[in-house]
Amino acid sequence: MKLTWKKNNNKSSKKRPVPTTSNLRNLPFDFDQQQNQGQPSPTTTSTNTNTQLNEELASLDSSDSSNTKQLALSFQAQGDKLAEDGKYREALGKWEAALTLIPENAVLHEQKAQVLLEIGDSWNALKAATRAAELEPSWAEAWITLGRAQLNFGEPDSAIESFDKALAIKGAKT
Repeated sequence: MKLTWKKNNNKSSKKRPVPTTSNLRNLPFDFDQQQNQGQPSPTTTSTNTNTQLNEELASLDSSDSSNTKQLALSFQAQGDKLAEDGKYREALGKWEAALTLIPENAVLHEQKAQVLLEIGDSWNALKAATRAAELEPSWAEAWITLGRAQLNFGEPDSAIESFDKALAIKGAKT
């Protein structure tokens, strides 16, 4: 079956211009508009503005680390609730947002791997579980999830090794 689209030969239909939605000034892509309006270009502004901006960003980075962690934990909790309700894709979205903020969280990677296994995405589950085991090599649950992901991906020998590591860790803790 061949699909064809009708060509619009109507020359009188003109597209209307998209209005500018940004109220920010001194953006590099506003250079032409600024010259037309008589404003100085971004290249002629003083370097003090850039220095002040960098100092503000540095202070935000240091003062917002606790806020960032709280936000990430909030995303994680929302994802946990969604996963419990069976809304796996929505949970993945929340956990991805949390991982963007705190990428070194092994629990998030492990939870992500479990949900990916649940929805049948073995390859991404394998990647997430591997990352969790790399971040927390002494956490047996990460190795169990990695073994499950390897088994689902079709790597039974690797899965057995991962399960053995999990058993060794659990045996050492009892």
